[in-house]
Amino acid sequence: MADANASNSGASCLDKLKSYVRTRKGTILAAEILVSFIVIICYAASQAGGYSAVAICEMVFAMIFFGVFMMELDKQFQVVNWVWSDLFRAAIGAVLYLITSLICVIGAGGDGARIAGGVFGLIAGVLFAYDTYTIFLQIKSTRQHTPAATDEGV
Repeated sequence: MADANASNSGASCLDKLKSYVRTRKGTILAAEILVSFIVIICYAASQAGGYSAVAICEMVFAMIFFGVFMMELDKQFQVVNWVWSDLFRAAIGAVLYLITSLICVIGAGGDGARIAGGVFGLIAGVLFAYDTYTIFLQIKSTRQHTPAATDEGV
């Protein structure tokens, strides 16, 4: 009986994964994870592997948010404002990727893997910036413009 429940939950998790990746937010997060992984591989093959720290951190954060949104844990754990946290994650990721990638592309000095990591990092920076923009539009559209209540008796 326990095995049947375990296989059902595994199938529903796979179904949730497939359906979430088809959404716009799921596609963006999956692309962020994939591009970050490519950047990690490029930086690991280069002579200056220290730049991979940004890619590792951003990939881990993107995986966490992917899991939270895929399993709809953002609706269960309402202590954290997940949308604003995701906005800050994406904005900081865009800035860090753009800075480190520009440093790597400009000062590579013949290290092909570092240049490739920088180019993919620039792509990741643009992807994270697009994610920031879409989250900003989501926050802007859900914000309600209701007038403040006033006490006329005072």
